[in-house]
Amino acid sequence: MTKIAATVVTGFLGSGKTTLIRHLLRNAGGRRLALVINEFGELGVDRELLLGCGDATCREEDVVELANGCICCTVADDFLPTMEKLLAMEPPPDHIVIETSGLALPKPLVKAFAWPGIRERVTVDGVVTVVDAAAVAAGQFAPDPAAVQRQRLADENLDHETPLEELFEEQVGCADLVVLNKADLVGEADWPAVDGSVAQDLRPQARVVRASEGRLPVEVLLGIGAAAEADLDSRPSHHDGEDHDHDDFESFSVALGAVADPDRVAARLGEIADRHGILRLKGFLEVADRPMRLAVQGVGGRVSQGFDRPWRPDEARDGRLVVIGEKGLDQDGIAAAIATLR
Repeated sequence: MTKIAATVVTGFLGSGKTTLIRHLLRNAGGRRLALVINEFGELGVDRELLLGCGDATCREEDVVELANGCICCTVADDFLPTMEKLLAMEPPPDHIVIETSGLALPKPLVKAFAWPGIRERVTVDGVVTVVDAAAVAAGQFAPDPAAVQRQRLADENLDHETPLEELFEEQVGCADLVVLNKADLVGEADWPAVDGSVAQDLRPQARVVRASEGRLPVEVLLGIGAAAEADLDSRPSHHDGEDHDHDDFESFSVALGAVADPDRVAARLGEIADRHGILRLKGFLEVADRPMRLAVQGVGGRVSQGFDRPWRPDEARDGRLVVIGEKGLDQDGIAAAIATLR
């Protein structure tokens, strides 16, 4: 029996994974794609964004959300039953696309595809890691090894890498395809640094492509043929042989009433994110006297917003944002600052 191909889409918070998948859905070329979305936080924001894509191939029954955090930590409880549900579909999907949390280590998920009951029917066609090239160009999440070494020599407390740096290495090091997204925001003079940062952890077999807003031909993303579950030894991890958790990160949600000026709100949210060290903001807001729902996405201090669809008659127009950051966020201060926005 021919195995169903699965693509794992991973990448740091706000790198553009959901945008890439929406582009993939719109250009699926008749393929029946099943989506597994792994949400970190209290709102199904990514699922809502995907269901709002307006494409007939994006059916609600084909979108499965694992709402309790990290897919690599909940494989036995969530992942296997989800895969069994997808495999029981008639007809079965042509291709399975799994979007991991921005905090997920990809290798434990790939390893799960080698489990009995899954390996006979599904193969990991490829691990696609989406990288925010503009963030890397700005020196975030990809330190200069020489500079880090100098700091280590000067300060014994810097022997260990931060969780962000380690996540970047893990996600790039497991990839079959690295997508340098947001390429339109990177100047030519910055590309050598971006390429060099990625190359440090890149497997020899992996490819690197540039993209803006996740726009890539389907043939580049699907059909890699890596059989990654049988190629685990070439994907070393800092956490091989260890249990993995995400105690270094936390998330919480903040309710917000109707706002009047979306541009001003986005600018203020960016200031709040910079001031409090927020990694990621995402959610939906109501704009006074507007029938459309406002989707908000933020990566650090870069916050974008736009109307994604009309409010449904059966849903409450409750504005809410998910805030994600490293452990120790000033949740009360952040919530108070957001509450002042209108």
